[in-house]
Amino acid sequence: MLRGVALDFGDMTSKLERICRIRGLKMTDQRRVIARVLSESDDHPDVDQVYHRAVAADPRISIATVYRTVKLFEEANILERHDFGDGRARYEEAAEEHHDHLIDMRSGKVLEFTNDEIERLQREVAANMGYRLVGHRLELYGVPVEPDVEERGVKPFEPQPGKPDAGD
Repeated sequence: MLRGVALDFGDMTSKLERICRIRGLKMTDQRRVIARVLSESDDHPDVDQVYHRAVAADPRISIATVYRTVKLFEEANILERHDFGDGRARYEEAAEEHHDHLIDMRSGKVLEFTNDEIERLQREVAANMGYRLVGHRLELYGVPVEPDVEERGVKPFEPQPGKPDAGD
């Protein structure tokens, strides 16, 4: 297993492949592999990550094929493109149900979540401004909360009276 995806393609058709067929997209063997990589990803891979995962299943796939296929899927509205502030376009299957994202600024990990209160507040803000909310995209950026130094059992440096401190 590569990080982010289990490459067990067997005879199973991925969700993305089924959507492609329904929408009338021609599915070559290489597109099928790329669709499966994207469908089975549990992260939000960029094109380079998709390429490396796809090549593990089919070494004949080129980076150009991955770029073209991702663009085709995006234009067909079966793949969503995200910019999480790391300079890379990241992708996920178009969601059936709405969700938001929390991006860990240290690791780059993207966490998906839903929160009814946030959804209500967004509708309320739009209504207060004279609008009916028809969509939104919420991305929160954060760093893990580290326990206070004392909670970890480490006491902060305190100079002893009459002794020079380490900074002198």
